[in-house]
Amino acid sequence: MKEIIQETIEILKQGGLILYPTDTVWGIGCDATNANAVQKIYKLKQRQDDKSLICLVNNYSMLERHVDNVPKIAYTILDIADKPTTVIYDAPAGIAENLVAKDNTLAIRIVNHDFCEKLIKYFGKPIVSTSANISGQPTPKSFKEISEAVLKGVDYVVNLHQQKNGGNPSTIIKLSNRGEVKVIRE
Repeated sequence: MKEIIQETIEILKQGGLILYPTDTVWGIGCDATNANAVQKIYKLKQRQDDKSLICLVNNYSMLERHVDNVPKIAYTILDIADKPTTVIYDAPAGIAENLVAKDNTLAIRIVNHDFCEKLIKYFGKPIVSTSANISGQPTPKSFKEISEAVLKGVDYVVNLHQQKNGGNPSTIIKLSNRGEVKVIRE
């Protein structure tokens, strides 16, 4: 796996797109601090750039570096969550501007997946994660369901096709610095 991680990091450093397994579904990803790479994802997915993408981090420390003020309730929610949970935070920092929503929020998930955790740890920056499909098409539940357009549209396919994912998108919860909590997707 070490060699695969090194190859993936090289693509990310070059501003390329990767197709990779996550703790939920196969994802299209890039360096979350590279606006040009983020724009490539919107183009590949044929997705309006006002529709936000998710950002993956590997631990609380990285989360805290990229969110100005992590509400205390976020730690409780993440600690008790029994499935992958993405939280939308106010005031992200150090992230590509085109990844931040118009209301100055960003969806971030602390990933629980061996490959992703190691990739993000050694890359040292958050990576984008969005389902490996063209907008409006069904989300692929396994690698074999990923369309040819997506396979050809990325710069690197992580060779872990046999990896089992959760198969379902994450729960999404929106938190505000005012203490408001709203479930967006269960």
